Amino acid sequence: MTDPAGGFYSTQDADSEGKEGKFFVWTPGEIREVLGDEADAFMSAYGVARHGNFEGKNILEFVGDMNQRPALAEARRKLFEAREQRIHPGRDEKVLTSWNGLMLAAFAEAARILDRDDYLQVAERNAAFLLRELRQKNGRLLRTWKARPEHVEGAGEAKLNGYLEDYSYLIEGLLELYQTTFDPRWFLAAQELAETVIAHFQAPDGGFFDTSDDHESLITRPRDLQDNAKLSAPSIAALRKCDGRHRPAQAGRAHQRSALCRHLSPGTSSNANPHWWGHDEPVSTGFRAMAPGAKLCPLEAKGDCHHR
Repeated sequence: MTDPAGGFYSTQDADSEGKEGKFFVWTPGEIREVLGDEADAFMSAYGVARHGNFEGKNILEFVGDMNQRPALAEARRKLFEAREQRIHPGRDEKVLTSWNGLMLAAFAEAARILDRDDYLQVAERNAAFLLRELRQKNGRLLRTWKARPEHVEGAGEAKLNGYLEDYSYLIEGLLELYQTTFDPRWFLAAQELAETVIAHFQAPDGGFFDTSDDHESLITRPRDLQDNAKLSAPSIAALRKCDGRHRPAQAGRAHQRSALCRHLSPGTSSNANPHWWGHDEPVSTGFRAMAPGAKLCPLEAKGDCHHR
């Protein structure tokens, strides 16, 4: 699901050859054919049963002791190579800025918490790709990128104006990466994008619109605080804007943060429909309760200056 240039593709079909899950599932016989004498130990560790756990076949799920996993690495490699010979599901290879921002945040945080250099390399490569291929010279983001048919690394076309979620999710990813590496380029890129959000997406009442002020003209300019299949982009933007811990003091921004946090504070519709709101709640409750003088994390911060 990763393009050679560093971006993450959007989706992969669940079905191949007209059958859902066919590419991914296994029967005991198929496993024995590949693994031979190793099959029994592998099937025990992965809960493989004759009757299966998905339409008569098995989705592999590790149920054994974690100490067994290293010994099964070669078996997993053999099965992976055998699976690669199957007909692959279809794949949507467009790269979306917003979804990549979420993936960037996940890999950066996982690298920090699990101490995985390989995850960090993926995150840094993805961040560099997004800033190179989907950020224009004027600092504005584009929505989507897709490699050209020749699939030369980096040879792709980016298009469509970025939405608030593109900025919000990428800012989130860049700040997670900064907190993992303390490389100021990620912080500075996030800060520049945040300034663009304020300049082009902010509403008069302190909240944010989903589209920029120079976007295609619509009947109404949409804005939505609700989490749905994806995180609420205005709330992610608000989360970072209300939280001053990761940025140096900026003259003229304190009143904007105050107005935004009041806009999202208890007493809004999130109280009436609490289960519809997800990322609005940390803004309206958590940051409202932050003690005055909370420790800031400037660019040169190290060690205990950390948001977790």
